[in-house]
Amino acid sequence: MKKIILSACILTSALILLSCAKKPSMAEQAEAEEILYAVTAKKLSVGTLDDYLEFGGDVDSVSSVSVMPDMAGKLSGVKVSVGDMVKKDQIIAYVDASRPGYNYSESPVKAPAAGRIISLVTNIGTTVSQAMPVAKISNTEEMEIKINVPERFISRVKEGQRVELTFDAYPGEIFGAKVSEVSPVLDNSSRTMLTKVRIVQRNNKIKIGMYARVKLITETRSNSIVLSSTAIVTREGKPYVFVLNQTTSEDEKPTVHQQAVKLGLTIDDKTEIVDGLTAGQIVVTKGQSLLSEGSKVNVVSLTE
Repeated sequence: MKKIILSACILTSALILLSCAKKPSMAEQAEAEEILYAVTAKKLSVGTLDDYLEFGGDVDSVSSVSVMPDMAGKLSGVKVSVGDMVKKDQIIAYVDASRPGYNYSESPVKAPAAGRIISLVTNIGTTVSQAMPVAKISNTEEMEIKINVPERFISRVKEGQRVELTFDAYPGEIFGAKVSEVSPVLDNSSRTMLTKVRIVQRNNKIKIGMYARVKLITETRSNSIVLSSTAIVTREGKPYVFVLNQTTSEDEKPTVHQQAVKLGLTIDDKTEIVDGLTAGQIVVTKGQSLLSEGSKVNVVSLTE
Protein backbone atom coordinates (compact mmCIF):
# COMPACT_ATOMS: atom_id res chain seq x y z
CA MET A 1 0.00 0.00 0.00
CA LYS A 2 2.89 2.39 0.83
CA LYS A 3 4.49 1.61 -2.60
CA ILE A 4 1.30 2.58 -4.41
CA ILE A 5 1.06 5.90 -2.51
CA LEU A 6 4.80 6.67 -3.28
CA SER A 7 4.37 6.01 -7.03
CA ALA A 8 1.33 8.28 -7.13
CA CYS A 9 3.29 11.07 -5.45
CA ILE A 10 6.17 10.78 -7.94
CA LEU A 11 3.78 10.90 -10.91
CA THR A 12 2.01 13.94 -9.50
CA SER A 13 5.34 15.75 -9.00
CA ALA A 14 6.38 15.05 -12.61
CA LEU A 15 3.12 16.45 -13.93
CA ILE A 16 3.54 19.59 -11.82
CA LEU A 17 7.08 20.12 -13.16
CA LEU A 18 5.93 19.69 -16.77
CA SER A 19 3.06 22.12 -16.30
CA CYS A 20 5.46 24.68 -14.87
CA ALA A 21 7.83 24.47 -17.87
CA LYS A 22 7.84 27.63 -20.09
CA LYS A 23 5.59 27.32 -23.10
CA PRO A 24 6.65 29.03 -26.41
CA SER A 25 4.71 32.18 -27.21
CA MET A 26 2.50 32.46 -30.29
CA ALA A 27 5.00 34.87 -31.87
CA GLU A 28 7.82 32.36 -31.37
CA GLN A 29 5.71 29.60 -32.90
CA ALA A 30 4.87 31.80 -35.90
CA GLU A 31 8.54 32.67 -36.36
CA ALA A 32 9.49 28.98 -36.27
CA GLU A 33 6.88 28.21 -38.88
CA GLU A 34 7.69 31.23 -41.12
CA ILE A 35 8.55 30.32 -44.72
CA LEU A 36 11.62 31.70 -46.49
CA TYR A 37 11.20 32.06 -50.29
CA ALA A 38 14.11 31.79 -52.71
CA VAL A 39 13.88 34.51 -55.37
CA THR A 40 15.80 36.20 -58.16
CA ALA A 41 15.91 40.00 -58.12
CA LYS A 42 16.98 42.92 -60.29
CA LYS A 43 18.11 46.43 -59.42
CA LEU A 44 16.12 48.89 -61.52
CA SER A 45 17.73 51.48 -63.77
CA VAL A 46 16.53 53.89 -66.43
CA GLY A 47 16.42 52.39 -69.92
CA THR A 48 14.91 52.63 -73.39
CA LEU A 49 12.05 50.65 -74.91
CA ASP A 50 11.53 50.53 -78.69
CA ASP A 51 8.31 49.68 -80.47
CA TYR A 52 8.87 48.31 -83.95
CA LEU A 53 7.54 46.66 -87.09
CA GLU A 54 9.41 43.62 -88.38
CA PHE A 55 9.90 42.61 -92.01
CA GLY A 56 12.28 40.58 -94.14
CA GLY A 57 14.06 41.37 -97.39
CA ASP A 58 17.09 40.78 -99.58
CA VAL A 59 20.11 43.08 -99.65
CA ASP A 60 20.54 44.72 -103.03
CA SER A 61 22.60 47.50 -104.53
CA VAL A 62 21.15 50.99 -104.55
CA SER A 63 22.15 51.34 -108.19
CA SER A 64 22.80 48.54 -110.69
CA VAL A 65 22.76 48.20 -114.44
CA SER A 66 22.59 45.28 -116.87
CA VAL A 67 25.22 45.18 -119.63
CA MET A 68 23.73 44.43 -123.05
CA PRO A 69 25.74 43.67 -126.22
CA ASP A 70 25.32 45.86 -129.30
CA MET A 71 25.06 42.86 -131.60
CA ALA A 72 23.66 39.35 -131.42
CA GLY A 73 26.15 36.54 -131.78
CA LYS A 74 28.39 34.24 -129.80
CA LEU A 75 30.48 35.28 -126.84
CA SER A 76 34.07 35.14 -128.04
CA GLY A 77 35.98 36.62 -125.11
CA VAL A 78 35.60 37.71 -121.48
CA LYS A 79 37.99 40.27 -120.00
CA VAL A 80 36.76 40.50 -116.40
CA SER A 81 35.68 38.28 -113.53
CA VAL A 82 32.87 38.45 -110.99
CA GLY A 83 33.86 40.84 -108.22
CA ASP A 84 36.11 43.03 -110.40
CA MET A 85 35.74 46.80 -110.33
CA VAL A 86 35.29 48.33 -113.78
CA LYS A 87 35.26 51.85 -115.15
CA LYS A 88 32.70 53.37 -117.46
CA ASP A 89 33.24 52.31 -121.10
CA GLN A 90 35.75 49.62 -120.06
CA ILE A 91 35.58 46.58 -122.39
CA ILE A 92 34.38 43.57 -120.44
CA ALA A 93 33.71 41.09 -123.28
CA TYR A 94 33.57 40.51 -127.04
CA VAL A 95 30.79 39.17 -129.23
CA ASP A 96 31.36 37.58 -132.64
CA ALA A 97 28.39 38.18 -134.93
CA SER A 98 29.85 36.11 -137.80
CA ARG A 99 27.74 33.39 -139.39
CA PRO A 100 28.23 31.06 -142.38
CA GLY A 101 29.10 33.20 -145.40
CA TYR A 102 29.54 36.38 -143.38
CA ASN A 103 32.56 37.39 -141.33
CA TYR A 104 32.45 40.34 -138.96
CA SER A 105 34.92 41.93 -136.60
CA GLU A 106 34.37 41.18 -132.93
CA SER A 107 32.01 43.65 -131.27
CA PRO A 108 33.20 44.94 -127.87
CA VAL A 109 30.82 44.94 -124.92
CA LYS A 110 31.47 48.02 -122.79
CA ALA A 111 30.48 48.85 -119.22
CA PRO A 112 27.78 51.56 -119.27
CA ALA A 113 28.73 52.68 -115.76
CA ALA A 114 31.45 52.25 -113.18
CA GLY A 115 30.97 49.66 -110.46
CA ARG A 116 31.57 46.07 -109.46
CA ILE A 117 30.73 43.03 -111.59
CA ILE A 118 28.22 40.97 -109.61
CA SER A 119 27.12 38.57 -112.37
CA LEU A 120 28.70 37.57 -115.66
CA VAL A 121 28.25 35.15 -118.55
CA THR A 122 31.61 33.37 -118.74
CA ASN A 123 31.06 30.44 -121.13
CA ILE A 124 32.79 31.19 -124.42
CA GLY A 125 30.54 30.32 -127.37
CA THR A 126 27.30 31.19 -125.56
CA THR A 127 24.79 32.78 -127.92
CA VAL A 128 23.77 36.26 -126.76
CA SER A 129 21.47 38.97 -128.08
CA GLN A 130 20.69 42.63 -127.54
CA ALA A 131 17.94 41.56 -125.10
CA MET A 132 20.20 39.28 -123.08
CA PRO A 133 22.48 40.79 -120.40
CA VAL A 134 26.11 39.71 -120.55
CA ALA A 135 26.85 41.08 -117.08
CA LYS A 136 25.42 43.11 -114.22
CA ILE A 137 27.28 45.98 -112.61
CA SER A 138 26.40 47.34 -109.18
CA ASN A 139 27.65 49.97 -106.78
CA THR A 140 28.32 47.72 -103.78
CA GLU A 141 29.32 50.66 -101.60
CA GLU A 142 25.66 51.62 -101.21
CA MET A 143 23.17 48.88 -100.41
CA GLU A 144 19.47 48.82 -99.61
CA ILE A 145 16.62 46.49 -98.75
CA LYS A 146 13.14 46.81 -100.21
CA ILE A 147 10.21 45.95 -97.95
CA ASN A 148 6.45 46.06 -98.46
CA VAL A 149 4.55 47.65 -95.58
CA PRO A 150 0.89 46.56 -95.17
CA GLU A 151 -1.69 49.33 -95.48
CA ARG A 152 -2.66 49.21 -91.78
CA PHE A 153 0.90 50.18 -90.77
CA ILE A 154 1.67 52.98 -93.25
CA SER A 155 0.90 55.73 -90.70
CA ARG A 156 3.82 54.46 -88.61
CA VAL A 157 6.42 54.70 -91.39
CA LYS A 158 8.30 57.80 -92.56
CA GLU A 159 11.62 58.74 -94.12
CA GLY A 160 14.61 58.89 -91.78
CA GLN A 161 13.29 56.34 -89.28
CA ARG A 162 15.90 54.24 -87.51
CA VAL A 163 16.15 50.60 -88.58
CA GLU A 164 18.00 47.64 -87.06
CA LEU A 165 19.14 44.77 -89.28
CA THR A 166 20.09 41.24 -88.24
CA PHE A 167 21.42 38.33 -90.31
CA ASP A 168 21.49 34.60 -89.65
CA ALA A 169 25.17 34.62 -90.62
CA TYR A 170 26.00 36.95 -87.70
CA PRO A 171 23.81 35.96 -84.73
CA GLY A 172 23.63 38.58 -82.00
CA GLU A 173 24.99 41.40 -84.18
CA ILE A 174 22.86 44.43 -85.07
CA PHE A 175 23.59 46.60 -88.12
CA GLY A 176 22.33 50.17 -88.49
CA ALA A 177 20.07 51.38 -91.29
CA LYS A 178 17.38 53.99 -91.97
CA VAL A 179 14.29 54.45 -94.10
CA SER A 180 15.52 56.23 -97.24
CA GLU A 181 12.41 56.23 -99.42
CA VAL A 182 8.67 55.75 -98.94
CA SER A 183 6.44 55.22 -101.96
CA PRO A 184 3.67 57.84 -102.33
CA VAL A 185 1.23 55.19 -103.59
CA LEU A 186 0.10 51.70 -102.59
CA ASP A 187 0.13 48.59 -104.71
CA ASN A 188 -3.49 47.92 -105.64
CA SER A 189 -3.16 44.14 -105.67
CA SER A 190 -1.20 43.58 -102.43
CA ARG A 191 -2.35 46.73 -100.55
CA THR A 192 1.22 47.40 -99.49
CA MET A 193 3.54 50.39 -99.66
CA LEU A 194 7.05 49.94 -101.09
CA THR A 195 9.65 51.20 -98.63
CA LYS A 196 13.42 51.30 -99.13
CA VAL A 197 15.84 50.86 -96.25
CA ARG A 198 19.39 52.14 -96.75
CA ILE A 199 22.31 50.59 -94.87
CA VAL A 200 23.87 53.50 -92.96
CA GLN A 201 27.49 52.39 -92.76
CA ARG A 202 29.24 50.15 -95.26
CA ASN A 203 30.24 46.85 -93.69
CA ASN A 204 32.19 44.17 -95.53
CA LYS A 205 30.23 41.50 -93.66
CA ILE A 206 27.05 42.42 -95.53
CA LYS A 207 26.83 40.95 -99.03
CA ILE A 208 24.39 41.62 -101.83
CA GLY A 209 21.80 38.84 -101.89
CA MET A 210 21.83 38.19 -98.14
CA TYR A 211 18.47 37.88 -96.37
CA ALA A 212 17.96 40.48 -93.65
CA ARG A 213 15.50 40.71 -90.79
CA VAL A 214 14.39 44.32 -90.74
CA LYS A 215 13.24 45.90 -87.47
CA LEU A 216 11.75 49.32 -88.22
CA ILE A 217 11.65 51.40 -85.02
CA THR A 218 8.32 53.26 -84.89
CA GLU A 219 8.39 54.59 -81.32
CA THR A 220 11.04 55.02 -78.64
CA ARG A 221 10.39 55.49 -74.92
CA SER A 222 13.54 56.95 -73.37
CA ASN A 223 14.40 57.44 -69.68
CA SER A 224 11.88 54.82 -68.67
CA ILE A 225 11.76 52.08 -66.05
CA VAL A 226 11.67 48.88 -68.09
CA LEU A 227 10.98 45.55 -66.41
CA SER A 228 10.64 41.96 -67.54
CA SER A 229 6.94 41.22 -68.06
CA THR A 230 7.28 38.00 -66.04
CA ALA A 231 8.07 40.04 -62.91
CA ILE A 232 4.56 41.50 -62.88
CA VAL A 233 1.82 39.64 -61.02
CA THR A 234 -1.91 40.27 -61.22
CA ARG A 235 -3.93 40.27 -58.02
CA GLU A 236 -7.66 41.02 -58.12
CA GLY A 237 -7.28 42.29 -61.67
CA LYS A 238 -4.54 44.81 -60.82
CA PRO A 239 -0.79 44.67 -61.67
CA TYR A 240 1.76 44.47 -58.85
CA VAL A 241 5.46 43.86 -58.36
CA PHE A 242 7.33 42.86 -55.20
CA VAL A 243 9.97 45.32 -54.01
CA LEU A 244 12.64 44.33 -51.50
CA ASN A 245 12.65 46.24 -48.23
CA GLN A 246 16.13 47.29 -47.10
CA THR A 247 17.54 45.49 -44.05
CA THR A 248 19.85 46.93 -41.39
CA SER A 249 21.69 43.65 -40.74
CA GLU A 250 23.47 41.35 -43.15
CA ASP A 251 22.17 38.35 -41.21
CA GLU A 252 18.58 39.52 -41.41
CA LYS A 253 16.60 38.25 -44.39
CA PRO A 254 14.78 40.99 -46.34
CA THR A 255 11.04 41.21 -46.66
CA VAL A 256 9.04 42.34 -49.68
CA HIS A 257 6.42 44.99 -50.26
CA GLN A 258 3.61 44.37 -52.74
CA GLN A 259 3.76 47.51 -54.88
CA ALA A 260 0.94 48.57 -57.23
CA VAL A 261 2.24 49.79 -60.61
CA LYS A 262 0.90 51.48 -63.73
CA LEU A 263 1.91 49.81 -66.97
CA GLY A 264 2.85 51.47 -70.24
CA LEU A 265 4.16 50.04 -73.50
CA THR A 266 4.81 46.29 -73.66
CA ILE A 267 7.22 45.02 -76.34
CA ASP A 268 8.18 41.36 -76.59
CA ASP A 269 8.91 40.34 -72.97
CA LYS A 270 9.57 43.86 -71.62
CA THR A 271 7.10 46.29 -70.07
CA GLU A 272 7.39 50.00 -69.36
CA ILE A 273 6.46 50.97 -65.79
CA VAL A 274 4.83 54.39 -65.97
CA ASP A 275 4.22 54.82 -62.23
CA GLY A 276 5.00 53.01 -58.97
CA LEU A 277 8.73 52.30 -59.29
CA THR A 278 11.94 54.34 -59.33
CA ALA A 279 15.52 53.64 -60.38
CA GLY A 280 17.60 51.98 -57.67
CA GLN A 281 14.82 49.85 -56.21
CA ILE A 282 15.29 46.08 -56.16
CA VAL A 283 12.42 44.09 -57.64
CA VAL A 284 11.75 40.36 -57.51
CA THR A 285 11.81 38.95 -61.07
CA LYS A 286 11.48 35.22 -60.39
CA GLY A 287 9.80 33.29 -57.58
CA GLN A 288 7.20 35.99 -56.87
CA SER A 289 4.06 33.98 -57.59
CA LEU A 290 3.78 32.71 -53.96
CA LEU A 291 4.79 35.96 -52.26
CA SER A 292 2.54 38.26 -50.28
CA GLU A 293 3.00 41.49 -48.34
CA GLY A 294 5.84 41.09 -45.80
CA SER A 295 7.09 37.70 -47.02
CA LYS A 296 10.70 36.96 -46.14
CA VAL A 297 12.95 36.09 -49.09
CA ASN A 298 16.38 34.72 -49.80
CA VAL A 299 17.86 36.47 -52.86
CA VAL A 300 19.80 33.80 -54.70
CA SER A 301 20.67 36.03 -57.66
CA LEU A 302 20.80 39.81 -58.07
CA THR A 303 21.36 41.50 -61.43
CA GLU A 304 21.71 45.16 -62.34
